[in-house]
Amino acid sequence: MKIAVLLPCYNEAAAIGQTVAEFRSALPDATIYVYDNNSTDETALVARRAGAIVRRERIQGKGAVVRRMFADIEADIYVMADGDATYDASAAPALIAHLLEEQSDMIVGSRVSEVQESYRRGHRFGNALLTGMLARLFGRSFTDILSGYRVFSRRFVKSFPSLSAGFEIETRYFARPEGSSSKLSTYRDGWRILTAILTLYRIERPLLYFGLIGGALALLAMILAVPLALTYLNTGLVPRFPTAILVTGLMIIAALCFFAGLILDTVVRGRRELRRLFYLSLPGPGHQRG
Repeated sequence: MKIAVLLPCYNEAAAIGQTVAEFRSALPDATIYVYDNNSTDETALVARRAGAIVRRERIQGKGAVVRRMFADIEADIYVMADGDATYDASAAPALIAHLLEEQSDMIVGSRVSEVQESYRRGHRFGNALLTGMLARLFGRSFTDILSGYRVFSRRFVKSFPSLSAGFEIETRYFARPEGSSSKLSTYRDGWRILTAILTLYRIERPLLYFGLIGGALALLAMILAVPLALTYLNTGLVPRFPTAILVTGLMIIAALCFFAGLILDTVVRGRRELRRLFYLSLPGPGHQRG
């Protein structure tokens, strides 16, 4: 099987050489790709000297880099990690073995820090919070959704199936080499990840998403309507006419939210079925491509 190691990088000159060397040692038959995302240091030069194939993605952001890597590179198994030497490259063969044994499409390497300073307390709390939120919203069992150490099947990379089964094992998480610094902002990136989860929930679970909004509006309308109804039953009058208009408007919006969610849910089911059909047309892990 053809194995590709994918290392997205931004200003990792201090660590990328060590990262490439460690993955070269762990997976001697793999092809190692370093995608430089507009680094201002010598990341590309150091990676090339270490023996990696270096390419450049000009659109800033790791998401853009990952999309480009998945589109450009052809392989049977994809190992993705950060270029900062914080992930244990020697665990890669075990991750691949689990992928093949379980016939999974993605394995996530959960981080176990050996050095307290390598994984800041704020990052630990945010990761636990977001992971728990994702588990409650989507019912997944991942324990470290923010880990950058992952192994993918070709089937996953080329189709991005939303319902792909996952499997995770623990891997060590090392301190950064001297001269390398984290690009992650606890609050800014935490907020971005939170909004991404909510957006994903809106896209993949529109009936529940808009149903919750509609239910909240309907509940508010009923609470406001109670004193109006009691006054009307006692006097036959509606003295707070603006409140009555507000209640009516809230109920109309609640009904619109519910029907919007219902329609979008039908669209999502059809789209999901088309993606799944394309996903199933690709060979699974360990199967030869026809």
